[in-house]
Formats: sequence, C-alpha cells, structure tokens
Amino acid sequence: MRYLWSIPAAVVAWFVGGFSAAYLKGLPGGATLFVPPRLDLLLLGGFAGGVLAGLLVARVRAVVPVVLIVAAGTWWLSGNPWNERGLLISLLVASAVGAVFGAQGTRSSVVAAFALALPIAWYALRPAGQLADFSWLWQLNGLLVGAGLALLLYGACWLRGWRSAYFWVPLTAWYLASFGVVAAIQAVDRAPATQTLNATVDAAMKAFFTSFEPLLREYGAWLVVAVLLAVPMVALKLRALPPVPPPPDPYADRTNDAVLGDDLDWIDREEPRRRLLSRRNTPESAL
Repeated sequence: MRYLWSIPAAVVAWFVGGFSAAYLKGLPGGATLFVPPRLDLLLLGGFAGGVLAGLLVARVRAVVPVVLIVAAGTWWLSGNPWNERGLLISLLVASAVGAVFGAQGTRSSVVAAFALALPIAWYALRPAGQLADFSWLWQLNGLLVGAGLALLLYGACWLRGWRSAYFWVPLTAWYLASFGVVAAIQAVDRAPATQTLNATVDAAMKAFFTSFEPLLREYGAWLVVAVLLAVPMVALKLRALPPVPPPPDPYADRTNDAVLGDDLDWIDREEPRRRLLSRRNTPESAL
C-alpha cells in the first residue's frame, strides 16, 4: 500500500523539486519544453529531484527505476533531440545518484542532511538574480543561506540526537562547498561551445574557489546565527520526545510458577495440619 502513494508523490517531487522553478521562469509563450537542455539545470535539478524522490519511496531498487523512467519520459515528451546523449546521460545519472542518496537518507538522517545540502545551496541564492536592485537582497539571501544550514544541522540530529552533532563540522563544510559546486557547474554551462576542455575546466575550478570568499564575507554572520539557532532547536526536539521505553522483558509472557512433573505434584499440595499424638490409655499408665 505504501507504493500506491509514494511512487506518484515521488514523480511529482522529482519535477517540482528539481525543475518547476526554472520551467515556470524560462517557459516561452507556446512552448512545451519541460526540461530545457541546460547542463546546470539537468545536473542540479535531476539530483535535487532524485533526492526528494528517494526520501519518499525509501527503497533504492524501487526509486532508481522510477526516476530513470520519469527522466527519460520527460526528455521524450519535451521534444528534446535524442542525439544529445551527453545531456540526457547527465540527467539520468544525476537523478539516479540523487535517488540513491535520498533512499539511504531514510535510514540515516546524517546521510539525508548531506544529500539535501546541494539542493538547498542551489535554491538559497536563486533570488540573487531577481532582486539585484533591492536594498534588502543581503537580508533575504542571508536568511535563506542561514535557514538552510540550520535545517541541515537540525535534520542531522533527527534520529540519533546529540550523537550526530559530531557531523556538524563536515556537514557545514560540505554545505559551503555546495555553493562552489553550483558555481562551477554554472560556469561550465556558460562556457562557449568553441572553448577548449582545459579552458572550461580552469573556469570551473576558478568559479569553485572564488565562490567561498564572497559567501563568507557577505553571509558569515548568518552562518554563525544558523549554528546558534540549531542548538536550541535540537535541544527542544530531544526534550519534547517521550522517554525511552525500557527494554522488553524476555520472561514477561511466562508465569512465576515452575513447571513441575507429575512425580513432584505433592510440592504444590497443601500440607496437612500436624497434631500431637495423645498418650495411650493403658493399665500401666493408670497406675
């Protein structure tokens, strides 16, 4: 019965979580292009949608075929040419890898937090391109970046509590590196077709390393606030949980009476009342 709702929900989550924002933003009038042939959107959107689908289905052997079928079907319905195998393979691989991490995240909240770091980093800075002329751009983007980190740290401790707090440092580092990954993929997508492979790789590496300095400079305070906010969030969650039930008694279904054989039934019988023997009336005693 679980798959009756999880698989349709995973299909919807794959598209909504990975492609709906770019589709609604860049859809020209009268076009039916559901998955635009852009490398950054195919990689990041496919991975984000695969993670969400894996979290819903929670089975690797079920979610991987689902996302592959949905990705290939969406590519075919959108009218993209099949000869662009590189882009199609990128979409399929990103969706399958995201689905695997999402399915594994249902068993470990730490894995789920690491898997969601890249999609959250991708979505956190999306308002930057639309709100460049507004004075409160720093507050909005900083709020999204800090809220994303707080949710990741909180989600990492969802199942194991404070024992998962040891992963906060590598999780924060991976969250910051995810912004560099997004910048590198977008740099590869913007590279001209006539550019050589070495120049494209150099541009991607430069975009990866140069993304950390403005991120820490602009949103460093929001990251500190996110860590300070995650501490009481985890503490309140653990306090609200019911106490851990005691381990089950292996002898709870057994009675306290020992099982005795037939030859030992006399042990459970009531012992007759003992009486003192009366003195026998004899002629010798009468004297």
